[in-house]
Amino acid sequence: MHRFLSAQRVRHRILVLNQADRFRFNRASLINVGFLESGNDTDYIAMHDVDLLPLNEQLDYGFPEAGPFHVASPELHPLYHYKTYVGGILLLTKQHYEMCNGMSNRFWGWGREDDEFYRRIKGAGLQLFRPSGITTGYKTFQHLHDPAWRKRDQKRIAAQKQEQFKVDRDGGLNNVRYRIESRTALSVGGAPCTVLNILLDCDPSQTPWCTFS
Repeated sequence: MHRFLSAQRVRHRILVLNQADRFRFNRASLINVGFLESGNDTDYIAMHDVDLLPLNEQLDYGFPEAGPFHVASPELHPLYHYKTYVGGILLLTKQHYEMCNGMSNRFWGWGREDDEFYRRIKGAGLQLFRPSGITTGYKTFQHLHDPAWRKRDQKRIAAQKQEQFKVDRDGGLNNVRYRIESRTALSVGGAPCTVLNILLDCDPSQTPWCTFS
């Protein structure tokens, strides 16, 4: 990614958001934390899955001034092809992310948080944009996830089954609770990045499915 963005002359900082607590995986809360920790010198963010890498140099990672820009569009993503999909790689200005109040913190375990975020984008009156003129189709990205070695926590327990299709109208950036356990600057293959070990917090009275116990 460092080489890819440097070739496009996109000034960037890479934050690796690592959940280091005892709770189930919460991608949305981690992205909220990344937004809050990104600093005042950044004007937009890339919500970027760690297992998805661009192969086509024509993919634009530039400033998404007009509205959220979904780099990993359904026409290009190797796995997810439904029209309301906004996961994988999504660029937003910091202003637009704040207009959505970030992402919901209620999604513990894998999936559904980006579907809820699609509703937030529409609810904020924002137009979603996607790449055009890309001819590489489903070979546009390298998908590195191996489900045999890294199984995803896709279990739905208790009231979570009913909650997963609801819109969270109250929570997001305004109520994410976390602590930074450590902040480490690294160089990986010559690429500078910062690893944040993040301790999320969970209110079991609100989302008892944040743990299996």
